Amino acid sequence: MNRKVTVVGGAGNVGMTVARAIAEKELADVVIIDIAEQKAAGVALDIYETCPIIGSDSRLIGGADWSAAAGSDIVVITSGKPRKPGMSRDDLVRDNFEIMKSIAPNLVQHCPNAIVVPVANPLDAMSQALFRLTKFPRERVIGMAGVLDSARMSTFVAMELKVSVENVHSFVLGGHGDTMVPLPRYSTVAGVPLTELLPKDRIDAICKRTADGGAEITKLVGTSAWYAPGQAAAEMCDAILKDKKKILPCSVFLQGEYGIRDLFVGVPVKLGAKGVEQIIEIKLTAEEDAALKKSAGAVKELVDVIGM
Repeated sequence: MNRKVTVVGGAGNVGMTVARAIAEKELADVVIIDIAEQKAAGVALDIYETCPIIGSDSRLIGGADWSAAAGSDIVVITSGKPRKPGMSRDDLVRDNFEIMKSIAPNLVQHCPNAIVVPVANPLDAMSQALFRLTKFPRERVIGMAGVLDSARMSTFVAMELKVSVENVHSFVLGGHGDTMVPLPRYSTVAGVPLTELLPKDRIDAICKRTADGGAEITKLVGTSAWYAPGQAAAEMCDAILKDKKKILPCSVFLQGEYGIRDLFVGVPVKLGAKGVEQIIEIKLTAEEDAALKKSAGAVKELVDVIGM
């Protein structure tokens, strides 16, 4: 196997989940990089030792040496301080920006051709920071947000209607935070729009729970979620490495699409071997458009804080 995915911050909960998912799917060899060098080595070895059991020939190594990441096809950035109860994603912006500043030079030096998938919060602002700091093309910096948010919405829809999650396809746009924009009109159950299956009050409740999804987990567990975010990042890697041309909601640098410019915001994109291969523009109602613009405004406030 010659494809390679590096997971930065891979000794943390989200990073471990990403690394494990990629190895289980036999998508690529995996390099786990973390400032906790010994733990990174141990996590990599532990996951590697599962590969004979699951029948995967993925190889894993871990440590703190960025030279091992050279030639990576994808670099997933999970480094960052976790969210604590009562803490908003906004509270994290300055601390995690400093972490992105320490990562960017290593990306440029060791992985100049890689596709970068930021996961750290506040997601859209950290994606913008890495984009500006690395000066990589916008097609190669793709924030993981909408895949997770849409999965959360799909979970709640399936719970409400008591149907298989395989029947549910949800769409969530906007910033990865309290102002995200779930789109019930574009969310379907076996092809039937959600708006035809549930009354408005139940849809509104699902949309609110979706927007509060991260905070709900944090309140229950005491820290940020990791299984769903890690799996969401792995799904993006799957689409890229297999050149699937799969349409997924991701945070990307908009240049006039949806009337938004010079800002990372979640929209549907076609993911393939080159990264973002197309930004899909869907028709929004006036109310939906206003909500998306409001969400973009919230992202801009964070971006302005870090001067990116």
